[in-house]
Amino acid sequence: MFETLSDRLTTVFSSLRSKGRLSEADINATAREIRVALLEADVALPVVKDFIAHVKERATGAEVSQALNPAQQVVKIVNEELIEILGGETRHIRFAKTPPTVIMLAGLQGAGKTTLAGKLARWLKQEGHTPLLVAADLQRPNAVQQLQVVGERAGVPVFAPEPGSGVGDPVHVARRSLDEARRALHDVVIIDTAGRLGIDAEMMQQAVDIRDAVRPDEVLFVVDAMVGQDAVNTAQAFMDGVGFDGVVLTKLDGDARGGAALSVRHITGRPIMFASTGEKLEDFNVFHPDRMAGRILDMGDILTLIEQAEQAFDAQQAEKMTTKFASGEDFTLEDFLEQMMMIRKLGPIGNLLGMMPGMGQVRDQIKQIDDKDLDRVAAIIRSMTPDERSNPKIINGSRRARIARGSGVQVGEVSALVTRFFEAQKMVRAMAGGMGLPGSPARRNAKKQVKAAKKKGKQRSGDPRKRAMGNQRAEQPAVDGVPQGLPPGLGGQLPPGLAGQLPPGFQMPDLDKLQSRKKKDK
Repeated sequence: MFETLSDRLTTVFSSLRSKGRLSEADINATAREIRVALLEADVALPVVKDFIAHVKERATGAEVSQALNPAQQVVKIVNEELIEILGGETRHIRFAKTPPTVIMLAGLQGAGKTTLAGKLARWLKQEGHTPLLVAADLQRPNAVQQLQVVGERAGVPVFAPEPGSGVGDPVHVARRSLDEARRALHDVVIIDTAGRLGIDAEMMQQAVDIRDAVRPDEVLFVVDAMVGQDAVNTAQAFMDGVGFDGVVLTKLDGDARGGAALSVRHITGRPIMFASTGEKLEDFNVFHPDRMAGRILDMGDILTLIEQAEQAFDAQQAEKMTTKFASGEDFTLEDFLEQMMMIRKLGPIGNLLGMMPGMGQVRDQIKQIDDKDLDRVAAIIRSMTPDERSNPKIINGSRRARIARGSGVQVGEVSALVTRFFEAQKMVRAMAGGMGLPGSPARRNAKKQVKAAKKKGKQRSGDPRKRAMGNQRAEQPAVDGVPQGLPPGLGGQLPPGLAGQLPPGFQMPDLDKLQSRKKKDK
C-alpha cells in the first residue's frame, strides 16, 4: 500500500547521499519533496504540515550541521518523526484484572469488522487465551452466519442466541455474553457490532448502548485503509460519538495510497494497535510503528520476518533436520520437500523478500516471482517413489518420463530439478563437513586427530637407552649452525636414494658446504 510513498522518499534520500554538506537550500528542497510525497500518498494536510515543521526544525539545527554524515542524519530524523506519527511505541491490549476482558469492535459497514473479529480471536488463542466471539451485529443480513463460519475456521466458539438479519436486541445479546463467558470460563469476549454505510444517529446510539451495557476494557475502531481521506472524518465522528481506545487498520494489502491510515492516529490521538494484511485469518499482526516506518523508508522489517518464521517453522522438524545434517546423512528430496513446504507457510515469497532492507529498488523483479513455481516443484517430487526421493541417482530416462506425466510437466523440468538438487546436496554436504557443524564427521575426525596428537606427545619409550638418547638430542646445542645429534645420514646431506625423489627446487642444501664456508669466514 505504501509503495508509492516509499519510492518517492527513497529517491529523495538518494539525492541527499551524494552531498557531503547540506545547505539550507538542500534542506528546503528535501522538505518540499517529502511534502509532495506525503500529499500524493493522501496523508491529511494538518499531519503533513506538522511533520514537515518538525523535520525542518531538527534538520536546520546542530543535530545535522555537526554530524559526520548529514544525509544519514536527515534520514534518521525523518524515520523518527514518521515513527512518532504512527504512534511512537507499540500499544498492547490492556487485559482486565478480573476476567473476562471485553473487547468491542466498532466501525462502518464494509470495513471488515466480522473477519477481523475472527482474526483477533485466532491471534488471542495462539497467545494462550480462550476467547469468545459475540454476534451483536443483528442488522446486516447473514452477519451472524458469517461470524459463525469465521469462528469455526478460527477454532473459537461463537455466542449467537439471535438469528440476526433484523431480528433480536444487540444490547441484550452483548449483556448475556458476559454471563456465558463466565460460565464457560472464557477470559476474553470479542463483540462484533453493527455498522452502516455512513455515520448516522441510530448506529451511534446502538454502539453507545452496547458500550454502556458491557463496559468494555478496549473499544477498537476498525477502519478500511483504502477509504482515503474519509477515514479521518469517520474516525473523528466515532471518537466524538462513542469514543475508542485504539485503531485497527484493515486491507493494508490493497493498492490504494493508504496515507489516510497514517493520519488517523495524529488526528484522534489514539494508537494503531493491529493491522490486517490479507484475506486469510493468519494475515493479522500487531502494529509496530518503528517497523512500519522502516518499511516505508525501505529499511526492511527483519523482526516481523523472524516472528513469522518462528510461527511457521516446526521446532521439532527443524531440530530433526539439524541432527540429520550433523550426523553426516545425505540431504534427500524428501528433506528438500519438507523445507520448501515450511517456507511456503510463511506466505508469498514476494512479501518475504519485501521485508528485506533495500528490496524496494528491485520491487518490479520481486513482483515477477511466481509462487506456483514452488507448487510445481512439490508436484514433481510427490510424483516420485520413496526410493527415488531418497536416492535420486536411480532416476533414469524412463523414470523421468513417468514422473513428468504424473506431475503434468515436461521431462526437461524433471531433469533440471534433479540436477539442481545434486548441486544443493553437495553444498549441504560441504556445509555439514567443511564448516564443522557440531556432531559432523569433519568435527569428529578433527577431535580424534587432536586427541591422537596429544596422546602421541605424551608417549615415552620403554627402552631406557632410547629414552636417554632422546634426552641427549634435546639437550645438545647447535654447533656452527648445525644441530648436533641428528640421525645418521642427515648431518650434511639426505640419505642415499631420497635426494633424487624430491621435486626440482626442493632439494636439501648441502650442510657440509655451509659449515666449511663459515669456517673460512672465521
